[in-house]
Amino acid sequence: MGGLGVVGAANLGADIGVFEAVHGSAPDIAGKHLANPTALLLSATMMLRHIDEGDAADRIMKGLGAVLTAGAVRTRDLGGTAATLEFADAVCRQL
Repeated sequence: MGGLGVVGAANLGADIGVFEAVHGSAPDIAGKHLANPTALLLSATMMLRHIDEGDAADRIMKGLGAVLTAGAVRTRDLGGTAATLEFADAVCRQL
């Protein structure tokens, strides 16, 4: 499955939901543009599905999947050299 950089999470209650990346604040890489945005994107897709915006979630998942499958743009934790925004921009270009 991968490390914590690629795990999205949802905490759902009766009236509220919290969607977040579970990797924590990562103070060792804070401000260095090295974080992998995958966990945040996966959390966002969970939220979109929760609020019945499945089409938007599907588009994000398709874009993320295309970038990961191509392998040309990867963050350091996935064996690449891309910065956080480079990876996010690659996903956006797929949308």
